[in-house]
Amino acid sequence: MASPIQSADRWRRVVITGIGARTCVGHDANSTWESMREGRSGIKPFDMTPFEQYPGSWTVTMGGQIPDLDTTGVIEPRDAKKLDRCTVLGVAASHEAVVHSGIDFDRCDRERCGVVIGSGIGGIQTIEDGMNVLSSRGPGRISPFTVPRLMANATAGNVSIRHGLRGPCSAHATACASSGHAIGDAMGYIRRGIADVIVAGGAEAAITPLCVAAFSTMRALSTRNDDPTRASRPFDKDRDGFVLAEGAASVVLESLEHAKARGAVIYGELVGYGNSADAYHITAPDEQGEGAARSMRAALADAQLPAESIDYVNAHGTSTPLGDAAEVAAVQRIFGDHVRKSKGGKALMSSTKSVHGHGLGASGAIEMIACVHAVRDGVIAPTMNLENPDEAFQDIDLAPNEARERPVRYAMNNTFGFGGHNVTLIVGRFEG
Repeated sequence: MASPIQSADRWRRVVITGIGARTCVGHDANSTWESMREGRSGIKPFDMTPFEQYPGSWTVTMGGQIPDLDTTGVIEPRDAKKLDRCTVLGVAASHEAVVHSGIDFDRCDRERCGVVIGSGIGGIQTIEDGMNVLSSRGPGRISPFTVPRLMANATAGNVSIRHGLRGPCSAHATACASSGHAIGDAMGYIRRGIADVIVAGGAEAAITPLCVAAFSTMRALSTRNDDPTRASRPFDKDRDGFVLAEGAASVVLESLEHAKARGAVIYGELVGYGNSADAYHITAPDEQGEGAARSMRAALADAQLPAESIDYVNAHGTSTPLGDAAEVAAVQRIFGDHVRKSKGGKALMSSTKSVHGHGLGASGAIEMIACVHAVRDGVIAPTMNLENPDEAFQDIDLAPNEARERPVRYAMNNTFGFGGHNVTLIVGRFEG
């Protein structure tokens, strides 16, 4: 079967020319990758100041908060006041991706340049702050910036305005699959010739009293408050829930022709996109991973690749008992002996959420950083805190606790969300 990197006669080829991020493990994409590779955790006790106005004890007091967020030179302080923290993160990550790409939009057709950025929850802090003002001070004291701050599409709109991008512009809100959908749809716009350049990714800032309380009462979060750096432990027998994190990441996608014409540095090629629905339960995954398997199968078909061509799977791997088990079941169904150590399988799988937590709608874009570096540098980031692997997972090489150096031609990025949304992206090493 021909590789799409060798011949892509159905579509225009789509390459990655810029990456940006703001996460709890890094102030940019490069430092985020270094932390992933070295297994440095960003999970710490919360700054509990916003929580203190609410009575009662908090069962979860740690997560992936970004300390000392500094957007100097990116967003003016007076402008930042008009934006929810979610949008601040998304605008900052997108700005970095654009700068990293070296693109000069003044030399581009701005009507063929666009933005697709997702968020699972959007401006939740604005909503909570607004309700507090409404209940304590009345309707006349609500900020006129409330609606443009809370909109789930606020990040996409602000990035478009900042860079003057007048092409396709949209926002996905498919829970934890949001940024995966955003990148996949952006890829489609370029493939079909609708756009030449798209800034795509996701942003989330849901470490708020309401969100922490809500996820806690669902019993979705880890309660390992006394040992936060070891709380996120995907695929470990002692995992007890995901660790909530904030963050944002973006990539600049271009058609190969456009990137070559301006002499851009190319970091990887997007070759496959698949998505599916579990149609099973609003929060729980299908226990057999059937929906996730369909998403992976669709991405492989889109890329015209056999499963055996995938060298690395960046797992959704949230550290929840049900989610990890369903994903492993799906991966085993799709890859068979290719992921079984006992059968000489070569593919590795890891979850970088073990260091940066679960960024909800931003997670797929954040984890794209690990996939791009896997194919570009031949380094697979580890699954940290994997000390006691679940018996059902022991035949898969989950890259426990140490990065691996090996050539990676294709990396698969899985992102699954509440509502039964499943997204799979495939990144290939760019070889001209």
